[in-house]
Amino acid sequence: MLTHRLFGFLPSMGLLCAIPICQAQKTDPKFRPVIPKMWDDGEIAKLELPLANPAGSPKHVSSDYYYRIPVRPIHKQYAVYPYGAGPAGYFEWLRQQEPEIVWGEDQDGRKHAPPLETEADWIKAGEMVFDSVLGSIPLIDQFHTGLRDYLAKSGIPLAKGDMLPFAHFVIREKGKLEIGGGSCGECHTRVMPDGTILKGAQGNEPGDRKFAVDLRLGFRGPVEAARSFERALYAGLWQRPDPLARVGEMSIEELASLHDGIPPGVFARHRASPFYPIQVPDLIGVKDRRYLDRTGLQLHRSVADLMRYAALNQGVDSLANFNGFIPFGGPNYDKLPQPDKLPMPLQRYSDEQLYALALFLYSLQPPPNPNPFNATASRGKQVFEREGCGTCHTPPLYTNNKLLPASGFKVPEDHLKKYDILQVSIGTDPNLTMNTRRGTGYYKVPSLRGVWNRNMFEHSGSVATLEDWFDPKRLREDYVPTGFRGYNVKTRAVPGHEFGLKLSVEDKSALIAYLKTL
Repeated sequence: MLTHRLFGFLPSMGLLCAIPICQAQKTDPKFRPVIPKMWDDGEIAKLELPLANPAGSPKHVSSDYYYRIPVRPIHKQYAVYPYGAGPAGYFEWLRQQEPEIVWGEDQDGRKHAPPLETEADWIKAGEMVFDSVLGSIPLIDQFHTGLRDYLAKSGIPLAKGDMLPFAHFVIREKGKLEIGGGSCGECHTRVMPDGTILKGAQGNEPGDRKFAVDLRLGFRGPVEAARSFERALYAGLWQRPDPLARVGEMSIEELASLHDGIPPGVFARHRASPFYPIQVPDLIGVKDRRYLDRTGLQLHRSVADLMRYAALNQGVDSLANFNGFIPFGGPNYDKLPQPDKLPMPLQRYSDEQLYALALFLYSLQPPPNPNPFNATASRGKQVFEREGCGTCHTPPLYTNNKLLPASGFKVPEDHLKKYDILQVSIGTDPNLTMNTRRGTGYYKVPSLRGVWNRNMFEHSGSVATLEDWFDPKRLREDYVPTGFRGYNVKTRAVPGHEFGLKLSVEDKSALIAYLKTL
């Protein structure tokens, strides 16, 4: 859910036209929602945990400022196919379509909205928000002629029917196609092995590799502009030494290589770092999560909190003041511009749209699990219980919804009263939560439900599979990580969470078989 990489050669987003595997829950036809005023100054002030170094904790914009940000109209969207694919005459047909706003206000002040009579209507509208592009650029002939090569270089997977996922066509003027991206679905849509689409899952769009292609093609401007962009995304100027300092000396090729090394399923999202990226989370089951983000950055107490999370992560947290550093305050990064003077275009969703989005996310159900609960899995369940895995990964959610302090972080006394903390460190790499603008000093206990359709495990996605996670060789410095490795890194240890590493081969195989049934 973020805007910051929107205006590259191939913007990305989830696929509205695909039929989602996840099905919505049954709904009440008499549904009458009470939509909260989402951006409440008092609630925003206590929404996030302090950062590991409290000096850098953000001060977010006021309610008055937030509601002066223009509301983004949602246009009707169309599927994207590589040149030569798709239905016969598809592009000619697209150029005959009239512009259409499906939710929002048009230039003449007329308001448009989808049907919103039942809960099912709201959930369907929320799916529209989930898939809606945050911006778009004109489609040019070079897009079609170079798309196949671009797909090969970036590794973007195609869905059934040779459809390009994570992107949409938008028509704002008849006869002129634009391609748009930056939606929630950009990170949280997964192309399954059979080509079907799983919405809300850990996404597998190669976002950073696509970004690397953009850099090499010159779509991010000269090197100073590219470095400044990295600074806005990731810098924390209160930190000493500055963990992002070396980016200021990198060439375009070095910056591209930095991002090229981040595999699909892992993302250098804003407020994190390309040196310490984040495994893309699975949003199926998010309704039951008490903390959001790998670092437990934000409390999740109500539907309003999920609405706030969506708003923050689509650009609004880049207006915050991090100890004098305002990411959207360039070129000097120390002064908040007025909403109509921002250096990057920024719009927001209305509270109604965010409410619908939250309902859609709450409604997501897991897809059918192809892994049978057989004799091997039954034995694995016994191993799970015998080894005490349920202490942290407590059934039926397979998480205890607690925070674990990272190595080197001293838990403040007042945190023990405010937050649900298990004062045990499992020794995983602390850099993400100690050296970034998302770093709280904690990692949350993840849920194991749905691990069968995920990959790139550990908070930075250092290993590709469960089998790799339970391989004791990952603790050695000569280990070659099968997931995210790191910039200019050939070998390194993947430390921490040593539970299960000493199991017998048979017990380990059984445990993995059981986990894949969850």
